[in-house]
Amino acid sequence: MRALSRLSRVSPLVITCAALLLVITARPSEAQQTAKPPLHGAHWVAITGKPLGATAGAMVFQKGGNAVDAACAMLAATATMWDVLGWGGETQALIFDPKAGEVVGINALGVAPSGATPEFFKHLGHDYPPDLGPLSAVTPGTPGGLMVMLAEYGTLSLAEVLEPAIQMADGYPIEAQAIRRIKSSREDIEGWPYSRAVFLPNDGEPPVAGQLFKQADLAATLRKLTETEAEALAAGKSREEAIYAAYDRFYRGDIAEEFVRGLQEQGGLVTMEDLDRWQVYIEEPVKTDYKGVEVFKLTSWVQGPVMLQALNILENIDLESMGYNSTRYIHALYQAMNLAFADRDFYYGDPYFPPDEPMEGLLSKEYARDRADEIDWERNDPDVGPGDPYPYQGETNPFLELLERQEAEEPVTTFEELHETFNLGTTSIQAADAEGWVVSITPSGAWIPAVIAGRTGVGVSQRAQSFVLHKEENPFNVIEPGKRPRATLTPGMALKDGSPFLSFAVQGGDTQDQNLLQFLLNMVEWEMNVQEAAEAPNINSYQMKGSFRDHPSEPGRLLLQNDVPPWVRAELREMGYDLEFRARTSGPINAIYFDREHGTMWGGSSHHGEDYGIAW
Repeated sequence: MRALSRLSRVSPLVITCAALLLVITARPSEAQQTAKPPLHGAHWVAITGKPLGATAGAMVFQKGGNAVDAACAMLAATATMWDVLGWGGETQALIFDPKAGEVVGINALGVAPSGATPEFFKHLGHDYPPDLGPLSAVTPGTPGGLMVMLAEYGTLSLAEVLEPAIQMADGYPIEAQAIRRIKSSREDIEGWPYSRAVFLPNDGEPPVAGQLFKQADLAATLRKLTETEAEALAAGKSREEAIYAAYDRFYRGDIAEEFVRGLQEQGGLVTMEDLDRWQVYIEEPVKTDYKGVEVFKLTSWVQGPVMLQALNILENIDLESMGYNSTRYIHALYQAMNLAFADRDFYYGDPYFPPDEPMEGLLSKEYARDRADEIDWERNDPDVGPGDPYPYQGETNPFLELLERQEAEEPVTTFEELHETFNLGTTSIQAADAEGWVVSITPSGAWIPAVIAGRTGVGVSQRAQSFVLHKEENPFNVIEPGKRPRATLTPGMALKDGSPFLSFAVQGGDTQDQNLLQFLLNMVEWEMNVQEAAEAPNINSYQMKGSFRDHPSEPGRLLLQNDVPPWVRAELREMGYDLEFRARTSGPINAIYFDREHGTMWGGSSHHGEDYGIAW
């Protein structure tokens, strides 16, 4: 292992304190207290972003459903509650199929609509597609993703799975978190007539906490889906065929027609042809091995491979010798993440559109070793750029002329704005059962404030903002009709010896794979249990290009938890970091650990939000 140079000059007293800290934190789990207890289940575990959402999963498990059924019920419930997502958003999932003994990916991300070209947005004066309004919309993905998962891997009917969500659409006691979002977005909401009718129900005023929040149009849309399923079953169709009949009604029937009419009325671009051509893909995920743990992620249409790249880089570094959250450990994480994210910012995009992403090279262990050699162990490198993975897959890079490093732009946002931008949207869903089914979902899009499309009750995704308009920035992610934007959404799953070891996800935009990387290391390197790992402090880098609004970047900006000791702060500042502090430094991490020794499951749900789990 390469020797690491000493990072800075410190006094003997500080050295003594630092050494003592490393002794204390060498095995953090021995003394750590958690704000929430871990969940324990022998039959099933259901965790998501809201208590009522977890209850929906428990209700479906109690009906005899498997983990896929329960995950779909939680997805429907959280979308109905506008838990930082809505029904017109997108769904990304990993599913462990115990019958096949493999992990499969679900790609239910919407696509850019007809007319959504770089020239269109440039003509309107945009540097990126807008972050709000009808022109930020891609086609809805969550309804299709839910129905495909249910048809292919579930056991219950669509009516059984949607029952909790339909009850909620008829009226559920709205919580304060959603009301805060409505109030902060009121000016935008007032400009969209169908959104105004839903979100400002009290004579033009927002609802109050505990008020029954009623969504009659959404309830009608969901009932149309279950009615179509019932008609198909009555006509002799199979369970799967009946669910796909409901799918067709949403994307090709009267629901689609009203969606398109209502969105185009407000200036949107989505057409009936866009909805008809869109489809859900069942995919093979990408993976890497980290110290005997196989870690799976969705491929280049989301940012998930950056976590695998970072693990490959860190595998070349003796993390344990550094001490948990020491200066050297924080520096190692920050630099490894920046290297991986620089590749994300340039090479990731929709794999169903040319050019082909160099994923084989990006995930090569040899490429990771060479990227690790680029780390400056004395200071932060603010000019980290993408590498060249093509030689590692036996090819020549066709974009060498675009790889010239650009000078870092002066920051144009405050830290508060930067933090908010990097953490936009999303919830997470975790479900597992005794049969071996495991589901990890990071759904998002159509968060408040969302444009609701006509009388469907369905809000549209704002994901078009994650595209770029100039190939110099990322030749793989330039907006084009029918193309998926490179999203931040990134469920995770890990196997050990071919069996489920860990299922995990988090909300938080560009910080997701930063948080999940540290969560996994907390368990594998630092021997924390799943709840300790979910609550443990994270660091966040804001050096990579953001995926929202104006895609901001601020090299050297580092978010730390408030209790980082003063000598670590001083050393990091000497290394060129611009430090900010918060009490909590990640989105709410939700996870399930599989205890093979006892044949049980442990659920973890961090105390950073309203996320909640139930187990049995």
